[in-house]
Amino acid sequence: MKKSMKVAALSMALALVMGVCGCDSKTSETTTATTTAATTTTEATTTEATTTTEETTTEATTEATTEATTEATSAATGDATTYPVEYTDSYGNKVTIEAAPKKIVSCGPACTEVICALGKKDILVGRTDYCNYPEDVTSIDSVGNIDKPNIEKIVELNPDLVIASSIFSKESYEQLTGLGVKVIIVNDETKVDGVYSMITTMGQVLDANKEASDVIATMKEKVAAVEETIKDDKANAPKVYYVVSFGDQGDYTCGGNTFIHEIITAAGGINVAEEVTDWSYTQEKLIEADPDVIIIPEWAASSFATTAPYSDLRAVKEKHVYAINTDSLDRQGPRNADAVETLAKLFYPEAFAEEKAA
Repeated sequence: MKKSMKVAALSMALALVMGVCGCDSKTSETTTATTTAATTTTEATTTEATTTTEETTTEATTEATTEATTEATSAATGDATTYPVEYTDSYGNKVTIEAAPKKIVSCGPACTEVICALGKKDILVGRTDYCNYPEDVTSIDSVGNIDKPNIEKIVELNPDLVIASSIFSKESYEQLTGLGVKVIIVNDETKVDGVYSMITTMGQVLDANKEASDVIATMKEKVAAVEETIKDDKANAPKVYYVVSFGDQGDYTCGGNTFIHEIITAAGGINVAEEVTDWSYTQEKLIEADPDVIIIPEWAASSFATTAPYSDLRAVKEKHVYAINTDSLDRQGPRNADAVETLAKLFYPEAFAEEKAA
């Protein structure tokens, strides 16, 4: 049972990371095959998790541009949004929002974080099982999974708008829109600047333009402070490896075209997998790169350092493997600036110690 739970958790973790942070169709197929193979040896509950991963990672490959057509000055000045707002989502669907939403269901942890950061938690009537930040959102009714939520529950909540991530299934989208529920799919970003644009757009949709401007300003200030602190030490930038999965589940990390790569770079690290596209990696490449620092999710920390051949890596031997809560990296939103600061403090501890002492 423990193995089943671990593989099930890994299946969803892979889907969340690759869905939220971008993944092309080739990578999606590879991930699906890997997860399926790893899961067929476990119990039925794990098989169900694998099916979810196959569907969600495939849905994550949808490529489209996301834009909101509103008064351009609204976001810049913090003025009230001028409705109607026309929003073109990740599926290429144009959604017209006639007035400021008064009841929202969020079908994505990152969406929930942005909504709350914009001061709109009071109109959030539904969220998924995985929406756990800020902590008090757990008291809000859950609609179930991210990709295939409980449609009946959403209809019962009677929202003006459903905001979902890119791993939201097309089937769920069509069911809800067929019932007259408005749904927008927030597009994945691959650059930190793209997150600023996404927050601006969400502010326009939710009539929270000033709040969006304030959130972005705070994020930029924190990132700038990090850059200032480490600027004299970047000549000795550490080589970094970010663990998405390892071992029997396959070696996955963040390639040079992913959002997490951008976070690592902003924190002053050199991603050893920068030349890789998307997520797939190999043990051979990792051993050859022999990184200075390894960042790993908390759930995987206990076994990575004791599993060959990872146990022979220099970062493991020198105890430079850091287990962190990776939500602030994996979820695109206000906490990405916190992620930059967290990583920078791990990469340049002496620089931050000097700053604190000054």
